[in-house]
Order: sequence, then structure tokens, then C-alpha cells
Amino acid sequence: MNNSYININYTDRTERCLEIAQYIIEEKATVRAAAEKFGLSKSTVHKDVTVILKRKNRILASEVKKVLEQNKMERHIRGGEATRKKYMLEQTGKVQLDLPKKTKDMSISSSPN
Repeated sequence: MNNSYININYTDRTERCLEIAQYIIEEKATVRAAAEKFGLSKSTVHKDVTVILKRKNRILASEVKKVLEQNKMERHIRGGEATRKKYMLEQTGKVQLDLPKKTKDMSISSSPN
């Protein structure tokens, strides 16, 4: 995922919502990642893809909702791995790089050692 900031001056909020929605669906991105990508606050992105998009394109809103729900179910795993990584760094001075990676089908898999 390319984390470079997209500097687009939107005149139409609907257009912005559609682009953010496409990004979230294609990249299986979190609201935080989309906010960083588009240079917006998390609150703005969340409102755009849950409230505004639902009024403009229910089908696309439904697809975004599926991705966001999956991300919500997985966040405890990402948080737990971050804690484990921090603990390893404090204890050993090294970070183990075999953290789970998110796959395109939205399942979690561990990298082999």
C-alpha cells in the first residue's frame, strides 16, 4: 500500500466519498489508512463512507461496510501483535519480524520462521 498523501482539492463531496470508498475496498484499508492517504481526519473519512456514501450509493456503501467490519474484527489481533513487538524490543533489544500479514481475502496468516 502506497502511503503517499493524495493532494486533491475536492469541489464535490460525493466525488471524494466515491474515491475514498474505492480505495478502502481495493486496498482493504482501515479508516485511519484512508484518512492518511487522502489527508483528511478519521472522523471525516468515517462520516463520508458511512453517512454520505449511504445516501449516494447504497451498494458501494455496503461493500465499504463489509471491509470496515472485517477490520474491526481484526483490530484486536493487530493491537496484540503491536504489544508483542514492543515487549520483544524492550526485553531483547530486537524486534521479531514474523508478524501476521493481512491478505487480500482479509484473512490473517502468519509468516513462517
